[in-house]
Amino acid sequence: MSDLTIKRRVMIPVRAGDVMAEFISFDGDDSGKEHIGIYFKGEEPKAEDYVPLVRLHSECLTGDIFGSGRCDCGEQLDEAIDRINEEGGYILYLRQEGRGIGLYAKLEAYALQDQGYDTYQANEMLHLPDDGRDFGIAAKMLEALGVSKVRLLTNNPDKAQQLTDNGIDVAELVPTKVHVNQHNRQYLETKAKRKLHTLKFD
Repeated sequence: MSDLTIKRRVMIPVRAGDVMAEFISFDGDDSGKEHIGIYFKGEEPKAEDYVPLVRLHSECLTGDIFGSGRCDCGEQLDEAIDRINEEGGYILYLRQEGRGIGLYAKLEAYALQDQGYDTYQANEMLHLPDDGRDFGIAAKMLEALGVSKVRLLTNNPDKAQQLTDNGIDVAELVPTKVHVNQHNRQYLETKAKRKLHTLKFD
C-alpha cells in the first residue's frame, strides 16, 4: 500500500491557456523532492476499456526551460503535453535532474563530454551512477491517483520495468519520437547502445 496521498489539485492553464491541466501535489514523500502529477482530461470521450497514457518525465532545467540542444528532454515534454492532452492521462514530473545526479553535477559531466567522453563515461569519472533515478516513486504516485494500469509513453525499458516491479500494470509501451539534432545525436545514440532505449535514427 502506498504511503503517498493526494495533497492538493489545482487547475492551471498551460501553453498560455490553450491547454488545461490539473497539477497535483502529494503528502507522504519524505524525500523532500516535491514531485508533481499533472492530469490532462483528454479531448475525446473515454471508452470503457480506457487506459491512461502516462509519461514519467525527469526534470531537466536546461532542456525543459531553456530548450538545450544537448538533450531531447524539452522536445519530449512538449510531445507528451500534446499527446496526453489529446488522449487523456498523466505526466509525472519527477525532480530527478541529470538522471538523478543534480544540476551542478550534470554541468560537470557536460564539461567532460566536451572533452570527448560519452554521457555515461562522464558520470563514471565523477564517481556518480550512470542513471540514479528511482521510478518506484512514480508507482506510488500512480497508486495515490487510483491508477493501476497505464500506457507508458517512453523509449526507456527501465521505466516500464521499475513500474512493473512496483505493482503497476504497463499495458503498452508507446514510443516517443526521436528528437535528434546536431548537438544531441551522440547522446541519443549512446542511450540506445548502452541502455537499450528504443530509438530509430534516419
